[in-house]
Amino acid sequence: MKLTRPTDFQILEVLSGGERNNAVNIAYEIDKNRSYINTRLPVLADYGLIRSVGPAPNSGLYQITEKGRVAVDLQDRYGEAAVDFDSLIAQELSNRD
Repeated sequence: MKLTRPTDFQILEVLSGGERNNAVNIAYEIDKNRSYINTRLPVLADYGLIRSVGPAPNSGLYQITEKGRVAVDLQDRYGEAAVDFDSLIAQELSNRD
């Protein structure tokens, strides 16, 4: 998983409030370009950190997943040379079960 710091974690933090949100609102909240946020959201969804939600299939609404919440909780460990962030998230998810 290759995340862009700080933007990807900022997106996840905005979504960790539990509400569905779209690129326009997220870009406004973190003061980033909307088109750039539109490129990051599908990447975060591909990693399973967020998911696209409806009601329409292409509504542009996203919601954080449990994996995304764990990534936010562990963001201080991202980028450490000795840490496999994907494995760290998987381990934490299994500990939460």
